[in-house]
Amino acid sequence: MTLDYRFFISNSFAGLGIQLGVYQAYIAQDVVNAWVGSLPLSWTAAKSVKKNVKEGTVSNQATEFWTTHRNGEVKLRMGESGPEAKPPLTVNQMFTSAVERFGNYNALGWKEGEQWKTMTYKDYYKTCRTAAKGFLKLGLKQYHGVGILGFNSVEWFIADIGAILAGGFAVGIYTTNSPEACQYVAENCQANILVVENHKQLQKILQVQDRLPHLKAIIQYKDELKEKKPNLYTWAEFMELGRDEPDAQLDDIISSQKPNQCCTLIYTSGTTGHPKGVMLSHDNLTWTAFVTGKDVSMTDADKLQEVIVSYLPLSHIAAQMIDIWLPMKAGGVTYFAEPDALKGSLANTLREIRPTAFMGVPRVWEKMQEKMKSIGAKSSTVRRKVASWAKDVGLQTNLNKMELKPLNFRLAKCLVFRKVRKALGLDRCTRCYTGAAPITKDTLEFFLSLDIPLFELYGMSESSGPHTISLPDAFRLISCGKVIPGCKTKIFNPDADGNGEICFWGRHVFMGYLNMPDKTEEALDADGWLHSGDLGKHDQDDFLFITGRIKELIITAGGENIPPVPIEDAVKEAVPLVSNAMLIGDKRKFLSMLLTIKCEVNNETGAPEDELTTEALDLCRNLGSNATRVSEIAGGRDRVVYAAIQDGINRVNEKATSNAQRIQKWTILEKDFSIPGGELGPTMKLKRPEVMKMYKDQIENFYKEPLSPT
Repeated sequence: MTLDYRFFISNSFAGLGIQLGVYQAYIAQDVVNAWVGSLPLSWTAAKSVKKNVKEGTVSNQATEFWTTHRNGEVKLRMGESGPEAKPPLTVNQMFTSAVERFGNYNALGWKEGEQWKTMTYKDYYKTCRTAAKGFLKLGLKQYHGVGILGFNSVEWFIADIGAILAGGFAVGIYTTNSPEACQYVAENCQANILVVENHKQLQKILQVQDRLPHLKAIIQYKDELKEKKPNLYTWAEFMELGRDEPDAQLDDIISSQKPNQCCTLIYTSGTTGHPKGVMLSHDNLTWTAFVTGKDVSMTDADKLQEVIVSYLPLSHIAAQMIDIWLPMKAGGVTYFAEPDALKGSLANTLREIRPTAFMGVPRVWEKMQEKMKSIGAKSSTVRRKVASWAKDVGLQTNLNKMELKPLNFRLAKCLVFRKVRKALGLDRCTRCYTGAAPITKDTLEFFLSLDIPLFELYGMSESSGPHTISLPDAFRLISCGKVIPGCKTKIFNPDADGNGEICFWGRHVFMGYLNMPDKTEEALDADGWLHSGDLGKHDQDDFLFITGRIKELIITAGGENIPPVPIEDAVKEAVPLVSNAMLIGDKRKFLSMLLTIKCEVNNETGAPEDELTTEALDLCRNLGSNATRVSEIAGGRDRVVYAAIQDGINRVNEKATSNAQRIQKWTILEKDFSIPGGELGPTMKLKRPEVMKMYKDQIENFYKEPLSPT
């Protein structure tokens, strides 16, 4: 019988304290019995293990692609050659490799007052080890969670990696979670320690502390504590706990870790019930960082250091992969934005840091678009004409994928494009990405016209982030690009047009949902393919296009299947005044729609306000409306605006493929959708079930009276 065992060289060689690195091997039980505990291998034995790994004679005890047990191991989807055959690594192995190559390069940057401070890779790793020893001293048990509740920071990264090194699970918790939602996640992962940003987040935990039997300590990493409580520590106090602790216990734990074991839990946003704990292994993170970094041509720091700005929620896998793991693989530096980044300060951070790559969820790009349009509207006539000409040239040149840029394009670049990039802080940004939610064609074309192509990423928490990526040399408008190397895509049960469920295969596919075997078996089929729940199709060149989501698919009373997103996007494009649109019609006789109007957002709370945006004001004036507030339009109060919206919807209906896909009724809501309002998730994704509950009365009003003949 063959069993999983790990041989390692991690302590010292011949008692000289020389760090030698790590090799993993799986060997037969009779050989294991010849060894006691975790004694370091001899140099000869180490070479033998390396030879076995290289020759592929190493076996793997784990026979299943999935597990739901916190201490479980999975069979890795290894291949014979190419990226699939890359030897598996633990997080510690990837980190120590980065320290060896890039030890003196800056790894992290943060702002104190008006000054930027930095930390090198050597100090970064050392600090993570100190945090790991602190967690162990506080009683962190193997395979138990360290929950992290707060905005992106150096402490967030150190707590995350420290938890992994100490043998626990790194568990991000959304800052927008209620106390009850925090309690669910903390209890589900059996968190021994919770790391919170400030007093506000601390209060959430204190409210539910008596319902967290596994909790041993709370650490607050920003601001002074307003009150002293047992087992409550400041960040400085916590770091002191591990500073003088011996290394032996931590080294033993690190040496026992395997790439096919869980190290991170990503909790889904819970839009359709309780959040699920997505179990990601060491190999999920390290292998995905390797193939993705290679695919997007990230440069190593010893050639040209990549610069990233961290601001998206780190409880989401996209932010973790882009901010933590990809930079670590290439020796990049991550700078932290201010906590009010999405309320306006992000623009300043981008101009100061000038990232080489930048990821924005669609709402971020849409807000940039709205702001730029607003500024453009106030420009002189000459400036507006020059900008309009340049955008026409930019869009056509980029759509035609001209290798040799024409003279008018080069002139437009000099007069407009370079200045726009500099104003946005994207003047040295070679890759701008969008993902986590659908983006409209209008926004894609707007930035493309400014020579800023937005490369779409597509993936899931369950695929460790990316599955397909658009690249400069592999780009199609509204496509999510092509599958990353070493992975496969399958369209399951395609219809006549080639649309079917998108399925994933690769070493980026997750281990399973913690303690949820039924849900795991729904997501992973018997052959190990991950069923995404998304609908899509390939074109003749293998570019992937997302056409909808199975759970969001509207099935009318007449039995017609209608994906809502294309119709919603068409309405937003036809009626620029509209901020959000949600199609209704499941099990109904006809389609209806909820609409919101573009309005200002409160910088402190993120809640929508009544005042219209500058762009919305200009649109109203052009229509002949004097409205300045949403409340002056909603409920049919402004007939001019209502007529313009109906005109736009008529244009969308004219392009409908069938009568069942026409929007028959609609209404404007009193306020826009938002995260604090509950209509949007942390990544600005529409929470359809929540919206259905919140606006139940308005929806029922659509269907109280039969349709009038048209």
